[in-house]
Amino acid sequence: MSAPTPIHQPPAADRHEGRLVFVWAFAVVWFVGVVARLYWLQVENYEGYVQKAEEQQRRVVVLDAPRGTIFDARGRELAVSVEAFSVAVHPPAVSDKETAATALASALDRDREWLLEKLSSRRGFVWLERKVDDDRARRVRELDIHGVELLPESKREYPLGTLAAQVLGYVGTDNHGLSGLEYRFEKAVANEKGRRTVLLDGLNGRLVSPTFERSDPRPGKDLHLTLDVGLQYIVERELERAVEDGGATSGMVVMQDPKTGAVLAMASYPGFDPNDFSKADPEHQKNKPVSDAFEPGSTFKMVTLAAALEANAVDPLQVFFCGQGGITLAGRRINDHTPFGDLTVREIMAKSSNVGAIKLGAAAGRERLHSTIEAFGFGKATGVDLPSENAGLLRPLDRWSALSPAYISFGQGLSITALQLNNAFAAIANGGRLLEPHIVASVGAPPEERRREVVGLPISPSSVRQIRSMLESVVIEGTAKAAGLDGYRVAGKTGTAQKAIGGGYAKDRYIASFVGFAPVRDPSLVMTVVIDEPWPRYHGGEVAAPAFKAIAAQSLLYLGVRPDLERSDPPPTLLAERGDPPESVPIPDRQIQPAGTIPDFAGLSAREAVLLSSDLGVELRFTGHGLVESQTPEPGTPLELVSDGLHLVLSPRRLASVRSGQRTEGAL
Repeated sequence: MSAPTPIHQPPAADRHEGRLVFVWAFAVVWFVGVVARLYWLQVENYEGYVQKAEEQQRRVVVLDAPRGTIFDARGRELAVSVEAFSVAVHPPAVSDKETAATALASALDRDREWLLEKLSSRRGFVWLERKVDDDRARRVRELDIHGVELLPESKREYPLGTLAAQVLGYVGTDNHGLSGLEYRFEKAVANEKGRRTVLLDGLNGRLVSPTFERSDPRPGKDLHLTLDVGLQYIVERELERAVEDGGATSGMVVMQDPKTGAVLAMASYPGFDPNDFSKADPEHQKNKPVSDAFEPGSTFKMVTLAAALEANAVDPLQVFFCGQGGITLAGRRINDHTPFGDLTVREIMAKSSNVGAIKLGAAAGRERLHSTIEAFGFGKATGVDLPSENAGLLRPLDRWSALSPAYISFGQGLSITALQLNNAFAAIANGGRLLEPHIVASVGAPPEERRREVVGLPISPSSVRQIRSMLESVVIEGTAKAAGLDGYRVAGKTGTAQKAIGGGYAKDRYIASFVGFAPVRDPSLVMTVVIDEPWPRYHGGEVAAPAFKAIAAQSLLYLGVRPDLERSDPPPTLLAERGDPPESVPIPDRQIQPAGTIPDFAGLSAREAVLLSSDLGVELRFTGHGLVESQTPEPGTPLELVSDGLHLVLSPRRLASVRSGQRTEGAL
């Protein structure tokens, strides 16, 4: 057996040299690779990685500027912007998240687990609470938690609380308007946010470089309204009282200047606080005079009367038989609220006869009735500068049924808003011009002059004079005696409408309303009061008219409107409330004047003069108090020559004691 062949092994020196070559080769390859990688990173892709690094370190801070202030008609602040602080966190910078969550939960009154989840976020920036109150901001500041900071922001506040809340609307946490004027004028009132770029160091500190792009914030534009805080306060106080005392569910009021269409006050009750809007009932946030449509009932008889007059189909003294309680049309019985026999047109309005209104509508004709309704602005939006306006419902003429003219004549079968109704009565108050209602006087600088835009001429001046006289008789001797004011002449119309529910009419749910203007000689305000579901009293003359009186009396005083009559001579409205003069003192026989001329008013009281002139269709103005001593124009002047109305001078120096047509005089 031969011996194994020995294996040749290199010397130890050779093995060491081979390993060294391998290490050097690996080192050279590694070095070349590192150099190549560095070249690729710092030369070939330098710009890209620099941008990524800056994105990780750079943060764009949004600088919030205040929204524009909203002012009332006299420059009082309704909505302002104030500085507030928001709490934010940089989660990677918070070392002890458990302890931080516990401390923040106590400071912010928030759930600890929710805060811990926020603090554990993988994002670099997280909001914890936006626009906290001063107390919570102070508590967070005192904690001095690294990574948690307070950032200044602009917060909207409404210094008058609930006043005009539905009109103003409110602003969300992101400073965007969500309702009302805040929403409607968002582009104008909203600020232009500024932006500033900062770098965050390893400890989350901010480094601001002058080379970084920045833009300064710009405040929003101011809004100047026609709404007056003083009038708004009066309206809201009396509306609340009317709703609560009347056992109603809600109510609304709109007041305008009939000369310009400007909204002086607009309110809905119940209301809400826009400073804490998240807790409010959505129904209470609605601006009901603009958003809610309803069947108007008897207030709409003014439009029916206008149609009949414009068609030259009736005159104020024309007599209609009112059916003694109802009328049957197309097999359908339509009832009156009270049985009436023969009534003049003037009495139809004063006593608010449904049957009488139906006959006025029939006299006008369906085409004239429909065109007059449209001419007064019903069936379409008014164009008021408020959001969520309801256009109401007026069916086209070709969709009217045989009974539509009858029902619409007394305010059923169509729906309108309180603003539409008020604006229509404003046309009667201002002489026949339909104006576009508005509540914003100007955007930016205060207004230099009053704004007014005529959008239609629905009625002639001669018809206006007759309607105003008849509407005044509604207050003097009709359904609206409770709307009469001490010292001022008032014209208006009551309404009591069954609520339309589920395709029919509720038997025990009503909408009570009154629309009126004062003073009649030169109206300073026109106002609609609507009370929803009052009980147990539910007529407009019982519920809405007294509210009108309470509001108008205070508002005219606030506006500095001089009374028509001196206090010592009670106005016709109050005399009418106290009853007619006793039979022992009848109205003296008038010297008979030719038809169509001015009668003799000498020796009459103010009330007697109003009653005597109610069917003449002329404006009546008083100077002084007592009994009529002189008049302009003189008795016998043709009515067509009377352009400036009738001016009666009253004197306390004469006292007429009239018996059997004889007049005796004596000193007071």
